[in-house]
Amino acid sequence: MSQLTWGGRFSGDTDDRVVALTESISFDRRLYRQDIRASQAHARMLAEVGLLSKDEADAIVRALDEIGGQIERGEFTFSTKLEDIHTHIERALIERLGDVGRKLHTGRSRNDQVATDVKLWVRDGIDALDALLRDLQKALVEAAERDRDLVLPGYTHLQRAQPVLAAHYFLAYVEKYERDRGRLADCRKRTNVLPLGAAALAGTSLPIDRASVARQLGFESVAANSLDAASDRDFALEFVFDLSLIALHLAGWAEEWILWSTTEFGFLELPDAFCTGSSIMPHKKNPDVLELIRGKTARVVGDLQRLLVLLKGLPLAYNRDLQEDKEALFDAYDTVHASVELAAAMIRETRFRKEVIASRLEDGFLDATTLMEHLVLQGVPLRTAHEAVGKLVKACEERRCRLAQLPAELFDAIKPGLSGSVHKVLGVANALAAFKSAGSTAPAEVEKQIAQWRQKL
Repeated sequence: MSQLTWGGRFSGDTDDRVVALTESISFDRRLYRQDIRASQAHARMLAEVGLLSKDEADAIVRALDEIGGQIERGEFTFSTKLEDIHTHIERALIERLGDVGRKLHTGRSRNDQVATDVKLWVRDGIDALDALLRDLQKALVEAAERDRDLVLPGYTHLQRAQPVLAAHYFLAYVEKYERDRGRLADCRKRTNVLPLGAAALAGTSLPIDRASVARQLGFESVAANSLDAASDRDFALEFVFDLSLIALHLAGWAEEWILWSTTEFGFLELPDAFCTGSSIMPHKKNPDVLELIRGKTARVVGDLQRLLVLLKGLPLAYNRDLQEDKEALFDAYDTVHASVELAAAMIRETRFRKEVIASRLEDGFLDATTLMEHLVLQGVPLRTAHEAVGKLVKACEERRCRLAQLPAELFDAIKPGLSGSVHKVLGVANALAAFKSAGSTAPAEVEKQIAQWRQKL
């Protein structure tokens, strides 16, 4: 009997080059846990509807546990001649149980089997990544609490803009990763629909109970259309899109910390454990981990593009093209998983150089916008106030001084008596204290946000 699951119709051997091209065991072997779980649920269901006896189903479940243990311990032999993980496990089952093992595939196809395994894998991946993102958020909240009084220059266009609390900065990334977790949760809902029972494309004439398998595997529902279920990879595409956004958020953070660790900024002291040196320059301490987190984002976005192109224009239902979805899916997940884990560790161990930041904090006119808004409160139209403060900044640049060091007559020329109140908002500390709006970097607002995130996480 043929080692292949489809050999009966063929009379000749498969060309070795075809075997090399069509094998997927080199990468889909990592689905073995999901394949065994789904097969055990399928076997139990077949016994429930009378297509297997209870003893046969029990024997299959036990044998699959043994095969899983063998794979886990590295004792299982893989061969490209058996194509994929599904064939390997079924062949091993038949070797143990003979005809009983041959009954397992009753009422299913590799098409719906693969779709089910991949959905289970994505669901497991979402759960694992959500836990990592939650830990990253906790690391950011811990940093916000640790540096709650530190003031940083905030930037737009990479130019100094307004003062922000370091805690406010860290909480901005907590918000980003919360959206990422929300997208993953949404993806999980659409993933959590059972395709098994769609068979090859049209369903089966056998009296299977798809709802039983769904209950056993924790799926919320069964796919309503067998043609769609056998070929659907929307969930994989959505998952990799979500991974791409996580990678983009990590890349933005990594870029900031790369800049902030330079001599020119001097804001951060990166831990040695997350840096490397130079083969020729003995003084170098390079932020390689941050650079690779930034760089590996290209891989994840590339994986997304690969899946988009792969799925473009595929007719219903299953096509062998879909074998190519797994490497991109696995690569994107592995890359983001490692990056998130490292990001949390770096945030916990990196410290700001507070004295360096403080020594230059008054540079760059971080209080200019607050001065403009003070003029608005004095009844000056915003556009008039904007122009007036711009002229004051120009005067400071000519005098090489700060706004608070300008003579009183320049302020009074804008509005009589202004010099008497203007120094209440000038300087970084005053500018920071002036913030009031919800969600702003106002100290009271930031404290409220820290408390809310601490409770939530």
